[in-house]
Amino acid sequence: MRLVISLALVTALAVPACAAPKNVLMLVADDLGFQVGCYGDKVAKTPNLDALAKSGTRFTHAFASVASCSPSRATMLTGMPTHQCGQYGLAHATHNQHTFRTVKGLPALLAPAGYRSGVIAKLHVQPKEVYPFDVEVSGNGRNPVQIAEQAKKFFADSGDKPFFMLVGFTDPHRAAKGFANDLNFPAEVPAIKFDPKAVPVPYHLPNTDETRAELAEYYQSVARLDHGVGLVLKELEAAKQLDNTLVIFLSDNGIPFPGAKTTLYDSGIHLPLIVRKPGQKTGVTCGAMVSWTDLTPTILDWCGAKPALVGKKDSPLPGRSFLPVIEKDKADGWDMVFASHQLHEVTMYYPMRVVRTRTHKYIVNLAHPLEYPFASDLWGSDMWQGVLKRGDKFMGQRAVKSFVNRPKEELYDLDRDPNELTNLLADPKWRENAANETTYTVLKTWLANWRKKTNDPWLIKDQHE
Repeated sequence: MRLVISLALVTALAVPACAAPKNVLMLVADDLGFQVGCYGDKVAKTPNLDALAKSGTRFTHAFASVASCSPSRATMLTGMPTHQCGQYGLAHATHNQHTFRTVKGLPALLAPAGYRSGVIAKLHVQPKEVYPFDVEVSGNGRNPVQIAEQAKKFFADSGDKPFFMLVGFTDPHRAAKGFANDLNFPAEVPAIKFDPKAVPVPYHLPNTDETRAELAEYYQSVARLDHGVGLVLKELEAAKQLDNTLVIFLSDNGIPFPGAKTTLYDSGIHLPLIVRKPGQKTGVTCGAMVSWTDLTPTILDWCGAKPALVGKKDSPLPGRSFLPVIEKDKADGWDMVFASHQLHEVTMYYPMRVVRTRTHKYIVNLAHPLEYPFASDLWGSDMWQGVLKRGDKFMGQRAVKSFVNRPKEELYDLDRDPNELTNLLADPKWRENAANETTYTVLKTWLANWRKKTNDPWLIKDQHE
């Protein structure tokens, strides 16, 4: 039988938070886009996430600052974009990228405030001295029953001490074969099948049999993730910590398909974020533009911990706490986010910088003469191999050529072109209009200033061009 968050759990969310402890539970999905019921997907089976949104805050304009697993998780846990914290790419195997050892991650920042920190399943950042979790529990990040049992033990062992716990689900990341739906899971884990003919195909993917078959497998993995979220929240309630805990659910990057993951188009970085703050009486939809660089300042704010400082000059983190706007539908002054990418796998060097407002996105491709690289799991997918075998000129609505070969600068009018298909700067006449030139100049200046503020090492390249 499929687990759904109980009515008692939803009702309990309205109870005011206790003075102490003030815990944090961060639930991180791996490669999840907007394939969630509360975000309008009519096919997805996500009753637990939908219930969490009804009792918390569903952000409509939340953005990762990079669309790659390890760099994104480093950003979540340090409050710094990847070029600033040093986690340029993946942490595992031959890729072996490290966060700078001078950086302090959330476990180190919360320890002086008396917090016990723990991570279950996927962490995917290094080194240990930057992320000194008190408890690291490995295991199958796709097995929701095992994860819930591990969470139960962590809650019990924490006693009266405040805690920060990160649960790193592996779903719905690709597996060596498909999305791991063929593994042997406990009997109570739902295996919800989806009809390939019924799944919606995103604009950046071709509407082919290969694509639909892989999307159906992906949706099944999302349903298993949702079940895991429900089980962990049920254990939080059973431990009588629900009323003391800030619950944060989010994804590290967009769906594991070409055109999303590893790109800085919205399909790669515009993601679900659901936050439940104890004491909220009703569900809220918040339109503030927030970034994963805001997570660390928000958690430090909630915990009453000392704000992190950066560099020799002890500068503040580039992000800020979104607690002041968490129960507001609209939020003035939250209208811009930035993004930064260096590489995914060590062979995938392609640095990019982005500023996004509500109406425009400006992208700088710092290594634009290179072909845009593909992550190995995306390259090997049936969907992309089908495109290659057929020699398709388009991948969904985007031309394959424009996806692989990119100019130095891209600028999109998101009101008229939400799928980022028409680069305004490709037309030399566009900048002849004074208003257009102003838009371009302002965005370029904002991005340059942010790069200077965050000590972007790639600024040296700009200075020599």
